[in-house]
Amino acid sequence: MSISLSHLISTHGYWLTFAGALLEGETVLALAGLAAHRGYLALPLVIAIGAVGGFLGDQIGFFVGRQLGARVLERFPRLEPAATRARGLVERHPGYSVIAVRFLYGMRIAGPVVIGTSRLRWATFALLNAIGATLWSACWVGVGFAAGAAVEAVLGELKHVEHVLFAVALGMAVVATVGLRLLRRRAYGAKSGPPKT
Repeated sequence: MSISLSHLISTHGYWLTFAGALLEGETVLALAGLAAHRGYLALPLVIAIGAVGGFLGDQIGFFVGRQLGARVLERFPRLEPAATRARGLVERHPGYSVIAVRFLYGMRIAGPVVIGTSRLRWATFALLNAIGATLWSACWVGVGFAAGAAVEAVLGELKHVEHVLFAVALGMAVVATVGLRLLRRRAYGAKSGPPKT
């Protein structure tokens, strides 16, 4: 099991890191950091790939917002609560919002789209986006790397239990993601109040 796991991670880890970062992948970045701690992936390369994926994902969102604007949000009404929060942040702090939205849960997709509808210049967004993507990638990859180091300090050599460690980490991430989404839906439902009659 451990041999096949190491082979899969070494073979596909970088592509999965890029895809996860492109699509909104804090979980994938943390797992990539754990894999880097185990020696299957190179830590600087994982951070760089995560930053590139995060950068491109938000540039695409910004481009969509700039070209299509409100039509995207009309087509996907579930993004409206996050879009409302993003609008407020953009109006108060246009530059800061580019970096901040990727760290705020639920705003990673809607944030760049909303910023694209603002007057912020493309070049300014690209520069701030590059800074934010690098910080974001380093943060989440670092979380995974540090988690691996902490578990190893407690349990010792992880070679014989690493497949369990990866499975537990993935399971915890999935549970946390589902739980946060349920809480967010419940919070927005409470804000909207009971249906009008």
